[in-house]
Amino acid sequence: MRIEGQRESENIEDRRGMSPSRLGGKGGLGIGTIVLALAISYFTGTNPLTILNLLTGVQGVTETFTPSTPSESGTVGAPGDQLGKFASVVLADTETTWRTLLGPRYEDPRMVLFSGAVQSACGTTSAAVGPFYCPGDHRVYLDLAFFDEMANRLGAAGDFAQAYVIAHEVGHHVQNLLGTAEKVHRLQRQTSEVEGNALSVRMELQADCYAGVWGHHAKRERNLIEPGDFEEGLRAAAAIGDDRLQKMSRGQVQPESWTHGSSEQRMTWLKRGLESGDPSACNTFDTKRL
Repeated sequence: MRIEGQRESENIEDRRGMSPSRLGGKGGLGIGTIVLALAISYFTGTNPLTILNLLTGVQGVTETFTPSTPSESGTVGAPGDQLGKFASVVLADTETTWRTLLGPRYEDPRMVLFSGAVQSACGTTSAAVGPFYCPGDHRVYLDLAFFDEMANRLGAAGDFAQAYVIAHEVGHHVQNLLGTAEKVHRLQRQTSEVEGNALSVRMELQADCYAGVWGHHAKRERNLIEPGDFEEGLRAAAAIGDDRLQKMSRGQVQPESWTHGSSEQRMTWLKRGLESGDPSACNTFDTKRL
């Protein structure tokens, strides 16, 4: 990607090196433990928070969406390190794209860079869950060590693969602003686990498509994309498909338990966004075949 000289977002909060107060005194949340929990989660299908509790004895590390007020803040503004700057440039470019596409409906999210664990309006969460978006505070949370995991354990390397992760989480912010997330969560409370999982798949595939929409405009309007970048993103989408991860960990595939979609589905919807640049092409809820 061509990021030299590009605008950096000021909507960055750098909490790296800070310890969430709600983890009080337990310790044991070093990056090695987080990486181990993440790896075990990928290859067993177990909730990484459960694994983290077993490994460290830390209780109350939750991935809930109960509104609360974050009690910590970090340095606000573009980071000084190379990877932090990269994340800041990508976030800034998503701001440009979605401000144009949604107009006054769009409110910039803030990105929180953290290490190990973080407190948000969604509770205290470990890096083992990977990057996430919290609708309660309109923030994207990212431990940059996740990019090493993508490259080394999943074979999804490259700067556009990393940008795809950020743009995907911003896609969840778009869903939140448009009311899609609230509608889906309401339906999930009224349905079975299998039906709820199917709704989650549609949510995630739409966020993939929205990430592609950003990529389309980053290439066409600002020439950020270099040859091979989109292929990196598609390889990353394939690497994190539910079917691939299940086959790696269990040797068999169980579609009813999917929450993010198959490799083929994730590639299909990312590609749809990349080719169209149109958010209306990302309606995963109005099609039978994903």
